[in-house]
Amino acid sequence: MAIRLSSALAEQMFAHARHTADEEVCGLLFGSIDQIVAVQPTRNVAADRVVRFEVDPGALIAALKAARSGGPPLVGCYHSHPNGVSEPSETDRAMARAGEVWVIVAGRRISAWQMADPIPVALDVALIG
Repeated sequence: MAIRLSSALAEQMFAHARHTADEEVCGLLFGSIDQIVAVQPTRNVAADRVVRFEVDPGALIAALKAARSGGPPLVGCYHSHPNGVSEPSETDRAMARAGEVWVIVAGRRISAWQMADPIPVALDVALIG
């Protein structure tokens, strides 16, 4: 299965990751399992941002409310791996809810996953436009 993502959205995630290259950054993904139509960078509120991320709960609640009011559906999140590993870590697997889409930014690579228990399913990333 593949997920489509515009080059502009990919660059937005790359720029966010470069801004704080020594810590994990994170954000929200909107659209569907087939196509991400928007991303929203958020604060990483984890206690140890070097090896972990936690999306700002206020941003998450606002995104869910917006989706209920007709905005694009929230389908998951993205985060960076400063260590360059583009696969979900054990911590990622423990935090994820089944069915969510997770995008990992590792250097100049983007990988996408549909989270499942116990093994996430890799999604091909098709950059468009």
